[in-house]
Amino acid sequence: MTDLAGAVWRKSTRSGDNGGACVEVAANLPDIVAVRDSKNSAGPSLVFSPNAWCSFVTATRGSQFAR
Repeated sequence: MTDLAGAVWRKSTRSGDNGGACVEVAANLPDIVAVRDSKNSAGPSLVFSPNAWCSFVTATRGSQFAR
């Protein structure tokens, strides 16, 4: 299990007022990027390598996942 005690969580400025349906990202930890549900901050987190996270963000910005 990855220790996320030092994680600094942030929400996107684009989250807006959507009733709390957001994710939070912690990118301040060495060698990992953690993601969690903002509605359940004590719940589980997903952990990615920085390269995997960068690839995901790049793909979403490029609308690669558009329906």
